[in-house]
Amino acid sequence: MDQSVAIQETLAEGEYCIIISFPAVQGALCEGESRRSRLLGLVRYRPERGGEEHALFLYTHRRMAITGDDVSLDQIVPISRDFALEEVSLDGEVYFLGSDVTVQLDTAELSLVFQLPFGSQTRTFLQEVARACPGFDPAALDPKFLWLSRYRRKEPEPESPTPRGWKSAAGTRPGRAIIGGGDSSFDESRPDGKGLLVDRSSRGQDKPENLLPRQNKSKSEITDMVRSSTVTVSDKAHILSMQKFGLRDTIVKSHLMQKEEDYTYIQNFRFFVGTYNVNGQSPKECLRPWLSHGIQAPDVYCVGFQELDLSKEAFFFHDTPKEEEWFKAVSEGLHPAAKYAKVKLIRLVGIMLLLYVKQEHAAYISEVEVETVGTGIMGRMGNKGGVAVRFQFHNTSICVVNSHLAAHTEEYERRNQDYKDICSRMQFRQVDPSLPPLTISKHDVILWLGDLNYRIEELDVEKVKKLIEEKAFQTLYANDQLRAQVAAKAVFEGFSEGELTFQPTYKYDTGSDDWDTSEKCRAPAWCDRVLWKGKNITQLSYQSHMALKTSDHKPVSSVFDIGVRVVNEELYRKTLEEIVRSLDKMENDNIPSVSLSKREFCFQNVKYMQLQVESFTIRNGQVPCQFEFINKPDEVSYCKQWLRANPSRGFLLPDSAIEIELELFVNKTTATKLNSGEDKIEDILVLHLDRGKDYFLSVSGNYLPSCFGSPIHTLCYMKEPILDLPLETVRELTLMQLQTEDDGSQLERPMDIPKELWMMVDYLYRNAIQQEDLFQQPGLRLEFEHIRDCLDSGMIDNLCILQMFMHARVYVCEYEKESLYREDFTTLSNQYSRNSGGPGEADRQLGPIKMSAWHPSSKQRAWLGRHHSGTCWLLGLFLTMTMAAASPVP
Repeated sequence: MDQSVAIQETLAEGEYCIIISFPAVQGALCEGESRRSRLLGLVRYRPERGGEEHALFLYTHRRMAITGDDVSLDQIVPISRDFALEEVSLDGEVYFLGSDVTVQLDTAELSLVFQLPFGSQTRTFLQEVARACPGFDPAALDPKFLWLSRYRRKEPEPESPTPRGWKSAAGTRPGRAIIGGGDSSFDESRPDGKGLLVDRSSRGQDKPENLLPRQNKSKSEITDMVRSSTVTVSDKAHILSMQKFGLRDTIVKSHLMQKEEDYTYIQNFRFFVGTYNVNGQSPKECLRPWLSHGIQAPDVYCVGFQELDLSKEAFFFHDTPKEEEWFKAVSEGLHPAAKYAKVKLIRLVGIMLLLYVKQEHAAYISEVEVETVGTGIMGRMGNKGGVAVRFQFHNTSICVVNSHLAAHTEEYERRNQDYKDICSRMQFRQVDPSLPPLTISKHDVILWLGDLNYRIEELDVEKVKKLIEEKAFQTLYANDQLRAQVAAKAVFEGFSEGELTFQPTYKYDTGSDDWDTSEKCRAPAWCDRVLWKGKNITQLSYQSHMALKTSDHKPVSSVFDIGVRVVNEELYRKTLEEIVRSLDKMENDNIPSVSLSKREFCFQNVKYMQLQVESFTIRNGQVPCQFEFINKPDEVSYCKQWLRANPSRGFLLPDSAIEIELELFVNKTTATKLNSGEDKIEDILVLHLDRGKDYFLSVSGNYLPSCFGSPIHTLCYMKEPILDLPLETVRELTLMQLQTEDDGSQLERPMDIPKELWMMVDYLYRNAIQQEDLFQQPGLRLEFEHIRDCLDSGMIDNLCILQMFMHARVYVCEYEKESLYREDFTTLSNQYSRNSGGPGEADRQLGPIKMSAWHPSSKQRAWLGRHHSGTCWLLGLFLTMTMAAASPVP
């Protein structure tokens, strides 16, 4: 359940409990040997001065937090620049993939240790906390945490001693933690008037004694640790979202599984499997008679409980103190001849399962996953159901299930359905998220334990008790519901159970070995069972333990020797090498390979709007292949704007060939940067073969600057043809900002209008004054190229009048009639405004060439009047081509 809603209710306006999809995480605060549940929320505040500030809010809670009334603020930890978060190991703790994550939180004033549950929720929380650290972004403002003042209050120091397992930090006093350099005690009234707990003495202490020693870190070291904490503290959880196997690795893994017998051998390991329905009681006696008496130290312990807590709080909400009580009792009852490490604890209401292994086996435990399924009220609640843990031990997959099925003699069909629901709904995520979840049946070894609640039927209570006294267990077993349902293949198909040589484990008067004397006087039954499924499993014992009298049930245990596939490293290496060699050979035989007729291309004297084409041939080998020009790193296209490959992708059959054309074309979009030298005719193309290698093609050349694509104010400074100017001069003028008369510039005074514009108008006036159909017909590309060359070289007299006429016709446009004075240039100004940033910019740019600066003769006026539309559009053409894509550099 998302518990951030409850946290949000405790916050003031402008404060938000954040984390992308899991706004809060529930963990355990470790203080010495105790574990206290805390709800952690990452709270964000945005000060008026800008930026963001964050703090961790720690809440106590007795149950699942649904509203703000369910939580009480216990402590605030500002995330300042000296905040650090890292993964640590508790003394004696052994690491397992899938085990809980232990993290230590450090600031200059305090040190806290938390155990957080393994999974994506914890991973997301820790990543967001690391991202919130000011050290994560060196440019972030130093946080001041003034907004936390609403939570502070003055309080006398408590006289209570420092809790066991903690030391006072230097510079701080027991009983007080500092927030942002000040007192961090919290006011007992929230902004909404609800009470808050005051910060207690254990919060201002140094690190716990049971942590592995670490060297003191400088502030810079802590900052580096904060920056890397996203990786440090989430490595375990990160594997949940990381795809482990690519296509090749998947094939290798598949071959290894097929050849498993070639590099593994069977080794027996001793498993202890125990189940105990404790009827809601706390542990009152030592569990060693059940867990370790008279047996060899097991390699693996699987211990299950039912009815751990029968209170309504445990049923409706999350926490129960009895989980910790029975966990400690089991840990103390393990075999004294060996050291054990807890792999996992999983609980659903009162159904709990514990998994331990000998420490020397810890390195061979992997892929640990847990799941729960509720089958109780409404078929979903956790008063009945099952919990399970699955793991890989060496090369064998094992699943352990602890279940508590429906009660009452007549409800055997309900029990059957509970079993089926657990099997169908219990699904475990795989390391590779692309693979489907694993079900219980998809394991090499399955151990199923619990209070299965199957009863003895068709016999009255007295008859059952008499047969028990006579130890006629086989007669009783003939009337056992579980035996009948297994025989009918209704449940536990393929499972095995040892012979029942012990008396029924239910129901006794609590604290004695007497059968139930209550009003209901229930008939004895073998409710508590252990079953198994798989190969290489030998049951060594199956018994109840009458010495334990805490509950109305007796605990049951079964000891197994289970053959586990262990890897012979040398044989494994040889098998892997053989598989890789065979794959390499297969891949080499199927890698596409092509030959290119040319790999270097040089485009000489590239001109504006003049297409140049170079071609080459791709010839394929014996394997069909798909080719494509691909983007280089950090680039959005496979080539520059002025270049194009045709085709850019395709498919080649064996022994076929295709011709690729590289087309180079400079237009108004790309001309300016080539004129200025910001861009050059240089590029590298990457030709990629699917499942093959990449080929690199080099493109080079030189560009001839043109008046087309040059800013209009730049042309006003060019008193010589652009091709006669040194390239460096063209570059400087193109990059030059627009100059005004009063800016104090030392540059030579520019011309009023570009000479190229004057030459075009003047040439038309002198040579086309009698042409009535001027601007009425489209022109030709060759004519444009000739005009461009003449303007760029200044040789306007080389133009043929027909070429000028024909080219001018290309740009005919239907403009409304108006006089060719300032109005025509207003039209040009408006045209320029749309391409240069607004009318004001246009006035500044076109100022030198307005009609007030140009005084045509009466004959020129008459000719321009007859051809006003075409002339105006011709001028617009030039301005558009020089300015639209090449507006002055700001």
